[in-house]
Amino acid sequence: MKTATLPSFRRCLRGLSDTRLLAVLEAIHAADAAYGSPHRHAGIGLRAIGDFMECRDALDMRLIFQRRGDTFEFHFYGNHDEVKAFIRNRR
Repeated sequence: MKTATLPSFRRCLRGLSDTRLLAVLEAIHAADAAYGSPHRHAGIGLRAIGDFMECRDALDMRLIFQRRGDTFEFHFYGNHDEVKAFIRNRR
């Protein structure tokens, strides 16, 4: 599966430490590996939220993406409350 990071996602990553950026990259790869394999979902918290999917890079931070054809498009990165606001504003 291909991955694409949208400008909105990249804006969310500004100012993050190298350690956190590495965790985000690892979560992107884990989402690709776990997608379609339900027994792997629990490890990264992969789940559907409306038209989007969510996974975690840490207990408190989430990546929001959609599958479009053979590509995962990453839209947003933030904590639980920020993700709720992002989803609410997309409806």
